[in-house]
Amino acid sequence: MTRVAITGMGVVSAIGTDVATFRRALLEGAGGLRPPEGLDEVPKGITVVGQVRGFDAEARLGKDRLPLLDPFAQFGLAAADEAIAMAGLDLRADPAAGQRTACIIGTGGAGIATLQDGFTRLFKEGKTRVNPFTVPRYMGNAACSHVTMAHGITGPAFAVTSACASANHAIGLGVHMVRSGMVDRAVVGGTDALVNFGNLKAWEALRVVSRDTCRPFSKDRTGMVVGEGAGVFVLEAWEAAAARGAPVLAEMAGFGMSADAGDITFPSVDGAARAVRACLDDAGLAPDQVDYINAHGTATMANDATEAKVIAAVFGERAATVPVSSTKSFHGHGLGAAGGLELVACVVALQEGFIPATLNFTAPDPDCPLDVVPNTGRAAALQTALSSSFAFGGLNAVLAVRRAG
Repeated sequence: MTRVAITGMGVVSAIGTDVATFRRALLEGAGGLRPPEGLDEVPKGITVVGQVRGFDAEARLGKDRLPLLDPFAQFGLAAADEAIAMAGLDLRADPAAGQRTACIIGTGGAGIATLQDGFTRLFKEGKTRVNPFTVPRYMGNAACSHVTMAHGITGPAFAVTSACASANHAIGLGVHMVRSGMVDRAVVGGTDALVNFGNLKAWEALRVVSRDTCRPFSKDRTGMVVGEGAGVFVLEAWEAAAARGAPVLAEMAGFGMSADAGDITFPSVDGAARAVRACLDDAGLAPDQVDYINAHGTATMANDATEAKVIAAVFGERAATVPVSSTKSFHGHGLGAAGGLELVACVVALQEGFIPATLNFTAPDPDCPLDVVPNTGRAAALQTALSSSFAFGGLNAVLAVRRAG
């Protein structure tokens, strides 16, 4: 079976708008959850968000592109630009290579900011027209399409939407495309820009948003914190990457997915556990060969307790000792971008020999008997990591990544 290398990655997040800054924040334990800024109105009860700050869209993408780009597409395109540059690719200079490249970008909310702007004009300001670029800005495939146009990618290209499993599904599909020989490489990941009044109001209405901050697996956790951003990767056939002297950041070792076919919002132990086991089987890993789990870890009461049961079901006696952390405590719940942000964290962990902390932890929860790496990251010899995404709608996607070498 063809091995799949990660040769580039890019990130936009609340803890950094490039990989170097994101890496430093993880290593230093510097979280990015803050009160929202720059919004005309903030829903009552929303006190902190994982908001992207300091992102200069015009400097990163050029002034001429911006009228066609909703923020979710801006984040996705900027992250893709960084990943492709890191991989040392120039697909426009090689049209044949562009034809052998796939692009799959996941999103949960797509261009919700553009829709909110249009609705504000119509229903609040009494205008009779909306931005003429509303449709191409809000459509779910916008980020993917702009990445293909910017980089001359003419192979298979599409968007994936499966709530907060979107990025993991996109990455996993790219793994299978490269493995099968359908393409030589794939640009994959997820993006969302959801720190706006309408989306925050919708999440607040579910009564799952934290009153203070994100403290996954802690006994006194009060809910999730909405985040945003993008995480995008270049995946390549291992031999092809080696032949051109590309940097290999890590190996994509496996991918598993499942559907709960249960409740639209309440997670299932059985459904999520099947996705984890499918990922381990695909990677050829035994449970005792997993060195670190980047958990879904949303900090809601139901999700964290269920995820602890999933880990117990799959890992048995090791469940209490395998290191588990949720980097959502750093950058918030990126929703459609979550798996992309968290895979960047896994690659950094493998490269640095360092397990990121679960920030804001205060007290162990008997329902979550895990080693959650509380508050302070730790050095560790890591060879393999899992990254789990368990989405509303019962759609589960889990990635396994192995240290390069």
